[in-house]
Amino acid sequence: MQTGENPPLILLGASTGGPPAISEVLENLGTGTRAAVVIVQHLDARFSNGLAVWLSEQPNVMPVALAAEGMRPTAGRALLTASNDHLTMRQDLTLAYDPEPRDYPYRPSVDVLFHAASRYWPTLGAAALLTGMGRDGAQGLLALRQAGWLTLAQDEASSALYGMPKAAADIGAASEILAPREIGLRLVRWSLSNAAMQRSKGSNHERTKRT
Repeated sequence: MQTGENPPLILLGASTGGPPAISEVLENLGTGTRAAVVIVQHLDARFSNGLAVWLSEQPNVMPVALAAEGMRPTAGRALLTASNDHLTMRQDLTLAYDPEPRDYPYRPSVDVLFHAASRYWPTLGAAALLTGMGRDGAQGLLALRQAGWLTLAQDEASSALYGMPKAAADIGAASEILAPREIGLRLVRWSLSNAAMQRSKGSNHERTKRT
């Protein structure tokens, strides 16, 4: 798949207190974005569909669907984990579920998706680690930052549990620490900047072809 065909990619990871934080991020990101969103929420698979429906019903939120094996991130749509296995990304940029690592304490794991995206997604994306217990997602967020992504973490004041975002902050994985509303607005600015950069690259490519 060519780089120019891929939408800007936003990854969100959350655990305890995640649904309202995710909702606030998506509400402020809005429905006009051309970004694709993929969400990992620590949640038993039996409740995933209910969360997707609830998120989709919130005001100014893009459509939220369950991530199925073989799907690709799509502009203007959010995909939510739908299995107790880990959501990951293949080299062909499709999403997949993997039971490994079986002994990982967090299921589905934010780290697994973040690390896979850092390896395979061909353009620079953005990721946010939201409220939750433990350290899941911190190392993956660091890998994304080292790859050049915009990396955000939720602040302590707005977190139901300041575990995962604190772990990210402690190791320097987050370039910015913000409340969910500000995370959504920051992602809007990033998405617009990304779109402008892609248009500029396209224009330069067309001029090069003509010369």
